Amino acid sequence: NVKSPPPSATPPLPALPGRTPSVDKVDGFSRKSVRKARQKRAQSSSQFRSQDKPIDLVQLPLLKDVSAQEQPELFLKKLQQCCTLFDFLDTLSDLKMKEYKRSTLNELVDYVTLSRGYLTEQTYPEVVKMVSCNIFRTLPPSDSNEFDPEEDEPTLEASWPHLQLVYEFFIRFLESQEFQPSVAKKYIDQKFVLQLLELFDSEDPRERDCLKTVLHRIYGKFLGLRAFIRKQINNIFLCFVYETEHFSGVAELLEILGSIINGFALPLKAEHKQFLVKVLLPLHTVRSLSLFHAQLAYCIVQFLEKEPTLTEPVIRGLLKFWPKTCSQKEVMFLGELEEILDVIEPTQFVKIQEPLFKLIARCVSSPHFQVAERALYYWNNEYIMSLIEENSSVILPIMFASLYRISKEHWNPAISALIYNVLKAFMEMNSALFDELAANYKSDRQRERKKDKEREDLWRKLEELELRRVISTSSVLTGQLLVSEYGCLNCWLTYTLFNTCPKQKGYT
Repeated sequence: NVKSPPPSATPPLPALPGRTPSVDKVDGFSRKSVRKARQKRAQSSSQFRSQDKPIDLVQLPLLKDVSAQEQPELFLKKLQQCCTLFDFLDTLSDLKMKEYKRSTLNELVDYVTLSRGYLTEQTYPEVVKMVSCNIFRTLPPSDSNEFDPEEDEPTLEASWPHLQLVYEFFIRFLESQEFQPSVAKKYIDQKFVLQLLELFDSEDPRERDCLKTVLHRIYGKFLGLRAFIRKQINNIFLCFVYETEHFSGVAELLEILGSIINGFALPLKAEHKQFLVKVLLPLHTVRSLSLFHAQLAYCIVQFLEKEPTLTEPVIRGLLKFWPKTCSQKEVMFLGELEEILDVIEPTQFVKIQEPLFKLIARCVSSPHFQVAERALYYWNNEYIMSLIEENSSVILPIMFASLYRISKEHWNPAISALIYNVLKAFMEMNSALFDELAANYKSDRQRERKKDKEREDLWRKLEELELRRVISTSSVLTGQLLVSEYGCLNCWLTYTLFNTCPKQKGYT
């Protein structure tokens, strides 16, 4: 039995004649092998609350219109009113109340900025409650797993007209001269901070920028939360590197860490050194490195300025994670390496100069001109040049062969010109060693050419011997066939001597 559709069901539309069903086109040159066309959502919000009836807020008088004694109580009422949330995906609903809440938030921002004596102990829980109701939410998922921050536009928060004012109010609240961390710590606790850190995954860059300021203020005000904040950032980064490779707020968290690292006391604690080696260095391996590389490099350099002895493990870590197939990342690594060399101490430079300049020699030899160019720019840095000059007896033998060969063979004339300048600088540093290396290089090249010629001659002889063996084997096989056919050895000799069949010669 076939079930018939209900009467209210809409029948399927018939296919138009002469048209074939649409098929997703596959672009072989796209970033993804198959990238479906999709309409990018301009705005999104998880602050959706289904309401049976419109929201109606009682309009309260302005704070400036009441007496000073009535202002604290009115301030608390307005905070409670601002806990009401609206559906911003429905652009036509509750327009009047949305505007009323926006104006109330503006009034609260001005009030906490200009007023004095408003921060009573009853105010703290109400402020934290209002902020929590507005900003803490489950973030909407990305439109697709193919979302690429470098290429796709971010999804903006639809409720930003209210959220922006809430963030601004909270920042002014934290920065107030009357703010007392000893009272606020009852409400701004580990749970609050954890929810705050989860919001850094928001795609909206405006929200992440506000969160960065809020977290920085909390870190500065609440000494008891500092270790917890660092630990949770550590966990976020480890999850980002080894599990998801997706977190929108890595750059903002690294920017906060840069100022935190700058304030570390000396000598550095073991946990800070472990964070550098186990967390910050592996961040270089992710595909989206370009989105936060500047902030990451700043954190690395801050560590090295605090503790120069960390230079060797950091550089060896960079060499370990050095990109093999991505030239764009290689250029970024070279830029970061130059920033490290700008602050390196001569004693630390000696420890890593050999593996470092073996890598630089390989980069100079790269067929990708941007990689070679970025490596050759090291010789425009005066401090790096002074380090190279002090250790030219070690560095010049490592670099010379690559420089000399590429100066003759590189396809890009600009690279060849830069290499000539580097060779000239090396010659001025240590002319005797330069001449010795040039002579050794030429003699080595002559020996290589001689070996190549000998190898070619040997292969030619082997080919001749193989040809003779094939001819001999062919003759023997042919004679054996004739003997088997004609039954006598004379027939085989006739074929061998005259290279013809005995019957053609008239033999029987």
